[in-house]
Amino acid sequence: MTYFPSSAGAAYGGVTPRPSIAAALLAALRWDDMTSPRILTADRGDAGRRLDLVLHRHLTDVSTATRTRVQQWIENGQVTVNGTPVRRAARRAALGDVVTIVVPGAAPRRAMAAEDVRLDILFEDDHLLALDKPAGVVVHPAYGHTQGTLMNALLWHSRGWPATDRPSLVGRLDKLTSGIVIVAKSAAVHAALQRTMASSQSEKDYLAVVYGRVNVARGEIDLRLGRDRDDPRRVVASAQGTASGAQSLTLFERIARVAAPRAGLSLLRCRLATGRTHQIRVHLAARGWPLVGDPTYGEPRWSQIVDPALAAALCAFGRQALHAWRVAFTHPVTLDRLRIEAPVAQDLQGLLTASGLSPLLLSALERRQL
Repeated sequence: MTYFPSSAGAAYGGVTPRPSIAAALLAALRWDDMTSPRILTADRGDAGRRLDLVLHRHLTDVSTATRTRVQQWIENGQVTVNGTPVRRAARRAALGDVVTIVVPGAAPRRAMAAEDVRLDILFEDDHLLALDKPAGVVVHPAYGHTQGTLMNALLWHSRGWPATDRPSLVGRLDKLTSGIVIVAKSAAVHAALQRTMASSQSEKDYLAVVYGRVNVARGEIDLRLGRDRDDPRRVVASAQGTASGAQSLTLFERIARVAAPRAGLSLLRCRLATGRTHQIRVHLAARGWPLVGDPTYGEPRWSQIVDPALAAALCAFGRQALHAWRVAFTHPVTLDRLRIEAPVAQDLQGLLTASGLSPLLLSALERRQL
């Protein structure tokens, strides 16, 4: 909060709040049925942006402050700008605007429920386990997904573990991505696995079916990634040579490709050198090779396919064609080298078969090229 000196400000320790902030405080106090008034001053990064985006940017510490929820708060009259109530989320902020939002008191968080849901376990010992997550399953409870998640099932699975142990996810997969998820059984193992999986000693390989005839056998995509300023749910790649976003590196190898006239299809193995949100999806789209079925970063190139049966199969594929296939790392306790593989998901296998990529993958595996 900004103050300026005043002889009349003895009651405030020799300073008096700027008038606009004082008005904002008075407006906030009218909401006696609410809690937690927050006051912020729009900076250069906020100037000209929508009010809901400005608030979403500044309320990253408030778990309930999703963009949709912020818009509701604005429409409910819980936001003032320079002391005046504002009910339009699209209103543009100006540099120096004093924005007050009265955040409703958070409801007590319900304990995460254990649910008897089958888990496909690829590996398990006393310290960790590896699961094969189906596409469509959320890994952790969140707003809108309070049950039926991987964590709900893990809590049920862990009922017989020692009292000091509790399942903790080591990395996450998007809801519509299938494949391997690593789970630690204790805080110490979780911390060790986080370090291990972030190091160059670990290997995390994905299978990806993309549109386009990838014309190089292997390569890397080195593009910084950051949140979309207009839609924080999306990630965008920065232009090469810029310093915006987090450094992100994806290695890729072309396993196979088919003509699929007028569009082309390729099967890639992608290896994460860094682990950013949506990294593979955004990197491949930025190179002009969007994942088949990706609802956020994809393109409906199936409509260009000449073969009607293949076009129909591509159109019907309802999620991004991405599978967390293999992982290799050193066990943090036994120091054994673990290599774990998740079988190709049934829906993805069907897509590989329909496109003619399946026999090419099998041929590569038989030649031990992968």
